[in-house]
Amino acid sequence: MASYEILNGANLAYIGDAYFELRIRKYLIDNKITKSNDLRKLSIKYVSAHAHQQIIDGIFDELTPEEKSIYNRGRNSASSSYRKNVVKSEYQTSSGFEAIIGFHYLMQNNERLEELIQMAINQVRLGEIDESKNNHLREKSSQRSNQSQKED
Repeated sequence: MASYEILNGANLAYIGDAYFELRIRKYLIDNKITKSNDLRKLSIKYVSAHAHQQIIDGIFDELTPEEKSIYNRGRNSASSSYRKNVVKSEYQTSSGFEAIIGFHYLMQNNERLEELIQMAINQVRLGEIDESKNNHLREKSSQRSNQSQKED
């Protein structure tokens, strides 16, 4: 096993990206989601740069100082190149998150790795709940607006 000290943030993120996506796929299968199209659509909610931004926003205060340092290494490694269909800051945040996952995977810190993955899953699920509430509120607001227009 390579020593994490010699790996840059991009290397850690490379490993973390692969491992996190595999764990999310397993999570979805374990939850009886088996249709290919559903698996693809749902996995994106967990493994996209946008999702990783949401995850980091929710768990950053729970990270150890060492994890925050690794996050910065991963984030900084993504500053020069990124996919053009992704917001640069989200891509950088995603790389930082993936670096933390990669670090714990390579160091075989399995307990902390699983804890972080569960926190990540919970953050995405909370975001879905918040989005559902926002959609419900938008619908109510739209209904009120339509009703007031009819009354005018």
